[in-house]
Amino acid sequence: MFWFKPQLRSLSAFVFHHAVFLLLIRSCAGLSQVIVPMQPIVVTIGDDIILPCHLEPATDAVAMTCEWSRSDLNPRFVHVWHEREELVINQHPSYKGRTSLSTNKLKLGDISLKLSGVKLSDNGTYKCFIPELRTESTIKLVVGLASSPVINLAGNDRDTGAVVLECESKGWYPEPEVLWLDGEGNLLSAGPTETVRGPDDLYTVSSRVTVEKRHSNSFTCRVQQNNINQTREAHTC
Repeated sequence: MFWFKPQLRSLSAFVFHHAVFLLLIRSCAGLSQVIVPMQPIVVTIGDDIILPCHLEPATDAVAMTCEWSRSDLNPRFVHVWHEREELVINQHPSYKGRTSLSTNKLKLGDISLKLSGVKLSDNGTYKCFIPELRTESTIKLVVGLASSPVINLAGNDRDTGAVVLECESKGWYPEPEVLWLDGEGNLLSAGPTETVRGPDDLYTVSSRVTVEKRHSNSFTCRVQQNNINQTREAHTC
């Protein structure tokens, strides 16, 4: 019977360690994770925006520390929630008075950041971090601006009847592209687009095209920026 005791002890130890292992798995599986959208958030300068971030499964985050930050800034903190209140000591100066979290939403595990009066300098990658849970995710904010183009007559050739049309659009971000189309929507061959970036980092673009001007002809200048889903057009009469 003496040979049975060591085997029993080994079995008991195995059962104990197996139970601890399962407990650890269940504990880790129960921890909430920070979830953000995979797609960038696109916003126009001057608008208010919500940077979505939530805990899954939903957990009351009011008593937790919530950090929003950008690694390219110094100090890096955009917004910090600590000990049930906003902590503004180390907040980057450019965000003062423009960020907030909702206490009611924090109770539901929603730690989305509201950013008011978006500036061009807000463009970047943001990290949503919960230190207690050691979980974080990043989300990209793309800030843009668009403006309507203007078409002017830049020159003409009386012998051939051709005219040179110039299209200009000021105040874009990021840099857009310029396209010319005829009355049927076909792309026209135009000269290279001239681009100027101003001291405010906004772009002015201009383009010229030579066309035969007839009474029934109409032309369109289209300025577009696909990253911010913005398109502006001007038409000739």
